[in-house]
Amino acid sequence: MQVLKTQKELKGAITNLRGDKGLGLVPTMGALHQGHLSLVERALRQNDAVVVTIFVNPTQFNNAEDLEKYPKTLEADISLLKKASEDIIVFAPSTEEIYTTDIRSKKYDLNGLEKVMEGAFREGHFDGVGTIVETLLRMVEPDRAYFGEKDFQQLQIIKKLAKTKKIPVEIIGCPIVREPNGLAMSSRNERLSKSLRKEAAFIYKTLKAAKKRFGTESAKSVTDWVKKQFMGHRHLKLEYIQIANAETLTPVKRKSNQTKYRAFVAVYAGDVRLIDNIALN
Repeated sequence: MQVLKTQKELKGAITNLRGDKGLGLVPTMGALHQGHLSLVERALRQNDAVVVTIFVNPTQFNNAEDLEKYPKTLEADISLLKKASEDIIVFAPSTEEIYTTDIRSKKYDLNGLEKVMEGAFREGHFDGVGTIVETLLRMVEPDRAYFGEKDFQQLQIIKKLAKTKKIPVEIIGCPIVREPNGLAMSSRNERLSKSLRKEAAFIYKTLKAAKKRFGTESAKSVTDWVKKQFMGHRHLKLEYIQIANAETLTPVKRKSNQTKYRAFVAVYAGDVRLIDNIALN
């Protein structure tokens, strides 16, 4: 397995790898788990070669403490990837390799997709995401890039970014992988205490119940019900619940049978912020 640190090394390594099926890219921030591996395994099936990037991107954190606490486990990540394939190319650059001396985000206008939900609560977050993803797409020039649906808003934003910037890549969304209790797999889960990790199963349980209610109730009624459930929970604090058009991410006002909807939540378990979502129809 090649573990590369510089753009020059990366370019040299991928020059002759693109065959009939093409080149796949899986961008990550490390602290890999089975959710990441599901992306990697799909990329391996669909491409001749796969690049996995491991880079904790500073410009998408609006909380310096959150950035500092984000787990950095490169050796463990490499060991995990080796189980999937020895042929994966790992690109693990330094911050200076990506940003040189100017660690700042570009500004993106993505038709409001970047301003709702996560964008409303994490100012500048999607400018940071857009900056690193655009950089990696242009650097690797993959045929396909893979992202998890746990970050569904991010997935839609990246699809829009690639289209807006005319980057010739297929953006592929992959299903959420969950722990046995239903908690969406996330690198942040490692920061939860054993008891909080168990309690956090309540998030998906509530989303599943909301989906059932959405079949017969209004979006407002379902939203109010979810808020009430979290108000009664001692250890989990709901930051937001939003039912939105799955494509445009605009909040639903009146349901339509022709439109696909998803429910999105952000929840604090102690000081750890967790997000999740579910398709409603």
